Amino acid sequence: MTALRLATWNVNSIRTRVDRVTDWLARAEVDVLAMQETKCTDAQFPTLPFHELGYEVAHVGLNQWNGVAIASRVGLDNVEIGFPGQPTWAKADADPAVEARALGATCGGVRVWSLYVPNGRTLDDPHYTYKLNWLAALRDTAEGWLRDDPSAPIALVGDWNIAPEDDDVWSMEFFEGSTHVSEPERRAFQAMADAQFLDVVRPFTPGPGVYTYWDYTQLRFPKKQGMRIDFILGSPALAARISHGEIVREERKGKSPSDHAPVLVEIQRD
Repeated sequence: MTALRLATWNVNSIRTRVDRVTDWLARAEVDVLAMQETKCTDAQFPTLPFHELGYEVAHVGLNQWNGVAIASRVGLDNVEIGFPGQPTWAKADADPAVEARALGATCGGVRVWSLYVPNGRTLDDPHYTYKLNWLAALRDTAEGWLRDDPSAPIALVGDWNIAPEDDDVWSMEFFEGSTHVSEPERRAFQAMADAQFLDVVRPFTPGPGVYTYWDYTQLRFPKKQGMRIDFILGSPALAARISHGEIVREERKGKSPSDHAPVLVEIQRD
């Protein structure tokens, strides 16, 4: 019985890194890849290189910010842009709108959500409140999915912009008073676990010092000064089928990498 290989990757501009992404897809034999921070509109997304490898692609992007996508070679059904109840955000002098931060599709029998959680910026910024409201809405919606079907195999994957534990950052002293490590954010992440969506990669990649993101500045990567903020959370039915998980740190190396590394799991098929 072969496993379904599901990964998530904040690619930090798919047009800049499409060759790196598709090269890794081919080498790693990934079946489904959720991408975040594609930074392009739907019309600008470089679909052809994915199609040439046998992947269907769903993408939602409104401008040069945010953007999420799913590439699958095992089916791409019931595509859904945004989750029910997803909060809106308004920039200065603009009407509130749902940002391109959530995309769902059923791939190989698994309901996959590519998620790019708001950054929060600073603890006193309106974007921080937006972030907490966004996470609360996601939790409430996800709880509803499991109430409707407790056996549903659901993967909530992506860049969560939260380091849930002290070991998930290279220095708590450095991040004191910042977003990503605040108690309200960590409670919001824990609320996902309380709703039965568990981090299915951490058991295979225990810390400390195990990160998914390293800032481009200050030589953070060679100094091993990173953060663990990219996660695959699985519903009970999905978590029971996980046979392997890893953070592909090697993909942070080389020419023009994303500042994030892919996170990968293997899911035993029914």
